[in-house]
Amino acid sequence: MRRGVVWSRAAAGLTGALFAGALLAGAPAAQAAEKVVWNFSLWGPPRAATAAADFFAKTVAEKTAGNFTMRMHYGEAVSPAKENLDSIKVGSIEIGMVCTAYHPGKNPAMTGLDLPFLPFPNLDIQQTVHEAYYRHPAVVAEMKRWNAIAVFSNLLPQSEFMGVGKPPKALEDWKGLRVRAIGGIGEAMRVLGAVPTSVPAPEVYTSLERGMVNAAALPSTYNLAAMRLHEISKWYTANMAPGTSNCPTVVSIDAWNALPAEYKKILEEAYPAGYEVLKAAYKEADSVNLPMFRKLGLEEIRYSDAQLEEFRQRAAKSVWDKWVEEMKAKGVPGDELLKLIFDTAKKAGA
Repeated sequence: MRRGVVWSRAAAGLTGALFAGALLAGAPAAQAAEKVVWNFSLWGPPRAATAAADFFAKTVAEKTAGNFTMRMHYGEAVSPAKENLDSIKVGSIEIGMVCTAYHPGKNPAMTGLDLPFLPFPNLDIQQTVHEAYYRHPAVVAEMKRWNAIAVFSNLLPQSEFMGVGKPPKALEDWKGLRVRAIGGIGEAMRVLGAVPTSVPAPEVYTSLERGMVNAAALPSTYNLAAMRLHEISKWYTANMAPGTSNCPTVVSIDAWNALPAEYKKILEEAYPAGYEVLKAAYKEADSVNLPMFRKLGLEEIRYSDAQLEEFRQRAAKSVWDKWVEEMKAKGVPGDELLKLIFDTAKKAGA
């Protein structure tokens, strides 16, 4: 299966005026022979969530005869997961993936997409909402403070839990459990009486193995398997779907502005294929990992519709309202951003 990175319309919207202006001014076309190297910072191993990144690097190299290359740095080789925004700002990397819940203080406006129980029934609607959200002036201004543009959503699917010890078959069973659950998912679990902690994905295996947490939430089966949690877990949830994490690919504004127009065009044209590659990678991962979990004998926990509805009723609105108030205190239009999410999702068919 081919793998790839895509650029969202956010990039086109933010840079289109500059690009069009250069053409109208009669700027000479960029030479294909111009050498450009971007350092791409990721964490963990190559996996479904990085399918777009791998494909994108391959695409730009192929279409420029190797003159525009991306050096893929996995495993936090050039920047810790929590510091990719900092690395963009100081210019040590040109492109990287960030998870906004890892550092909410750095990007409070962006954390609206980390809230639980948002109306994302499928990845297509999630994509539409994320792209609209990244173009909101408050988000654009927030990213600009880091010399960054959020150009592409990696569309992390709904999270599920894997854990050890007694399986939490009832909502009450979560009370007192220490769980790795970041952002709004963690706040939702707190409503159930769990004790959430924010741990970057690369550290989750060790946290679970050493008993620092009883369970960990990661997006879908692809990340649970990529971080090898199935090797030490006894059970997993199959339909909890409390929410997802906002993990966009961000690019240095300086690096983007310096990129030859010909290379910008290649990136923009890779956009549609990249999202399709990403969605296909998630689907394939589920088709492989779910049977593997069952074969290993992990207990599958499925909650009834009544249990899930109770969870939503108890956690969703209370967490949303709390977030809006916290954003108001920070000068962020949280109510406007939350409305944008729901209005965009509704128009997209949610």
